[in-house]
Amino acid sequence: MRTEIMEFIKQNEEWHQFIRKQPIWYRKLSRDPHAFEQFQISSLHFHQKTIPHKIESFSNRLQFASFMLGMLQSMNKGE
Repeated sequence: MRTEIMEFIKQNEEWHQFIRKQPIWYRKLSRDPHAFEQFQISSLHFHQKTIPHKIESFSNRLQFASFMLGMLQSMNKGE
């Protein structure tokens, strides 16, 4: 693998973890260094940092907060 690509990966902890857990990317980047953008996108998906993942996470937290608020309201009505 090219040294500059390896340096980029070592500077970013998430990329470093991703390449250790998905060693096929080491081979892909060794053969085609221009696939680095695809590597970055795959890493975002792996770490669930894409916009759809963030929206889903926010939605789940909002649903949980709504559920808890409903529970508190129903407990207050029972008193």
